[in-house]
Amino acid sequence: MEFSSLLAMLLIGAIAGWLSGKIMEGRGFGLIGNIIVGIIGAFLAGLIFPALGFAVGGGLVSSIFFATVGAVILLFLIGLIRRG
Repeated sequence: MEFSSLLAMLLIGAIAGWLSGKIMEGRGFGLIGNIIVGIIGAFLAGLIFPALGFAVGGGLVSSIFFATVGAVILLFLIGLIRRG
């Protein structure tokens, strides 16, 4: 993996994690935690959306969008586990 692709993945993960923390009413985990949630959310979205028949685009905005949706789903699931 090249440094530039790693940097892009971290940037997209940070943006997606920050957005998901805002969407889920402050349930974020700080900067590092949000990056991790964003990266895992992007991976989750990469698995879920093609299985549902949605095409994941290749642009920066679509990558951030799908990673954010995946991170929101992940934060929702973490919230369910924490309450239980």
